Amino acid sequence: MLTLDKFEEASEKVREVTLETKLIYSDYLSRQTGSKVYLKPENMQFTGAYKVRGAYYKISTLTEEERERGLITASAGNHAQGVAYAAKCYGCRAVIVMPTTTPLIKVNRTKSYGAEVVLWGDVYDEACRKACELAEEKGYTFIHPFDDLAVATGQGTIAMEIFKELPLVEYILVPIGGGGLATGVSTLAKLLNPKIRVIGVEPAGANCMQASFAAGKVTTLPVVNTIADGTAVKTPGTAIFPYIQENLDDIITVSDDELVAAFLDMVENHKMIVENSGLLTVAALKHLDVSDKRVVAILSGGNMDVITMSSVVQQGLIFRDRIFTVSVLLPDKPGELSKVASTIAQEQGNVIKLEHNQFVSTNRNVAVELRITMESFGSDHKKQIIKALEDAGYQPKQVRTSL
Repeated sequence: MLTLDKFEEASEKVREVTLETKLIYSDYLSRQTGSKVYLKPENMQFTGAYKVRGAYYKISTLTEEERERGLITASAGNHAQGVAYAAKCYGCRAVIVMPTTTPLIKVNRTKSYGAEVVLWGDVYDEACRKACELAEEKGYTFIHPFDDLAVATGQGTIAMEIFKELPLVEYILVPIGGGGLATGVSTLAKLLNPKIRVIGVEPAGANCMQASFAAGKVTTLPVVNTIADGTAVKTPGTAIFPYIQENLDDIITVSDDELVAAFLDMVENHKMIVENSGLLTVAALKHLDVSDKRVVAILSGGNMDVITMSSVVQQGLIFRDRIFTVSVLLPDKPGELSKVASTIAQEQGNVIKLEHNQFVSTNRNVAVELRITMESFGSDHKKQIIKALEDAGYQPKQVRTSL
């Protein structure tokens, strides 16, 4: 049972392996929402995510015989690192089954803690089935990443820390994948203050808990599709679902595009790297009316490989019109390219790529195509550059940007 005594016990236990992630007041997000927004930066944990809390507490409750058999789990990355690190602390063998789509940084860091990694399946659910098969075959002790009350209790220690720092907190926003974090946080939060509102946030392409809420029972999605790999779960936990139903006030979803925008916000305004799943709560702020409220957004993790990071940054700049591409037709004669470049330069646009196509017309003396990819300061500046090109006699057409 998820009791206050168990949460207090877990809070004491996880201090042995967790870093102190003090709340960060966000002036930027507070101004955006008209509320007082605080960030709980679990991305700053030693393992890069909150998952070490549940893993370490769960392992502490096992018998010596259960530990000696070796531990196994399935994870998209953060729980994998939590179990691997916790197992290392207890001197246990750990086998981790991870989806083949797991970012390389999460695979390598899991291995660095001494765990054996098995790559299997495209999503968490497929990896989990493989882990259960191996557990039965080899006799390993299975540590479920979310559908386990002891694991959920460990994750709920986040709420204990939030209340100690901000006793008058009115809203807590929590990411949801399988539901373990949301179970622990919402249950403890309601025990400490029944009037508090706890809101779960899922990616729109993997909203298994929202679908389960609507159906009144655990529901499996046919497919999941989201850049938030840490929350790409088809089926939420069965054991924890009743706690979610009782203690979670609402579930909202955010799109991948919103996560991209939130990533840029965190990098530019808070100088923090937060993975896509960890950004769910930041993106969700725009969906809530929390003006004049004290709000805590849990940043669940920060394990993001540089290739994904690069892609998200590029897409974010494109979404915000900081990078855009236009196509213009011009005569194929000396000086025309210089004239276009000069027009853009006068408006302080910065050209980063040119593509010259002489075969757009059978008569290139009449028209060739020039595709110009450039940087701007935002939407208003982009419009200013396009107008300048129009005034110079060109007819610029915006086209899809490809970097």
